Amino acid sequence: MAYHYVESGLDNVHLENGFNLLETSHGTAVSIEDVHGLHAAIGRCLIDASAPLTGAELRFLRIEMELSQRSLAGLLGTTEQTLRRYEKARGQAVPGPVDHLLRALYAEYVGGDGSVRRMVERLAGLEPQPRTDLRLRETERGWTLAA
Repeated sequence: MAYHYVESGLDNVHLENGFNLLETSHGTAVSIEDVHGLHAAIGRCLIDASAPLTGAELRFLRIEMELSQRSLAGLLGTTEQTLRRYEKARGQAVPGPVDHLLRALYAEYVGGDGSVRRMVERLAGLEPQPRTDLRLRETERGWTLAA
């Protein structure tokens, strides 16, 4: 018997094993043997899927990365209100750039070296600056920005 794991916040997760059903005075309860591993597997399935991420899946990944709506909105270059709207529209696909960046951030979170997150955080914190000319110089090690 499979268990419909709605506690994940997703409607389409079913467990074939790795859980125990327990009878309590309040009814049937479920015990998951490795919740952390289960959630990591769900996250990997979500970012590897070819279907666009939905608002519910965005929320699941955000919570797994232990980010507030405000923090993730800043990383994604949007507002907290916009992110809240994406999450509320549980079954609707999030916009492509948000989807792609979120997948990269989650992949980095579960198995990266932190470089993607550091780059995104740096970019999110940049103040708009006027464009300047790029002066490049060829050196023994290749092209570099001239001082």
